[in-house]
Amino acid sequence: MTTSTPQPKVTKSDAEWRAQLSPEEYAVLRQAGTERPWTGEYVDTKTEGVYSCRACGAELFRSQTKFDSHCGWPSFYEPSAADNVVLREDRAYGLVRTEVLCGSCHSHLGHVFDDAPQTPTGDRYCINSVSIRLEPAQG
Repeated sequence: MTTSTPQPKVTKSDAEWRAQLSPEEYAVLRQAGTERPWTGEYVDTKTEGVYSCRACGAELFRSQTKFDSHCGWPSFYEPSAADNVVLREDRAYGLVRTEVLCGSCHSHLGHVFDDAPQTPTGDRYCINSVSIRLEPAQG
């Protein structure tokens, strides 16, 4: 599942990221932090639309793939296109997990787990709300 990481399409200096992002956004997106469960703005959102990277604006997920996994973070069963995300092995905290990064700027989004048999893919992309922004569908 983990592949070699291509170079990011969007690159900025640490100072540029700090100037652009709020302290909470920076901690999650650029330092691989995690927001507290059940606190993110998109945990229970049912609005239709496109979720994009809060750091660079690249499309990541669509609302049609969002599901309620009861884990405390927004969950999706697949990205809107395979190359919209980069998967990387994460061995932090004595665990072996798969980190999910934005395919364009390589900002940290969350982790993916293969523990969602109720979905078409079996995957649960567990994503920090602070790392994404919802653009509601025009109706």
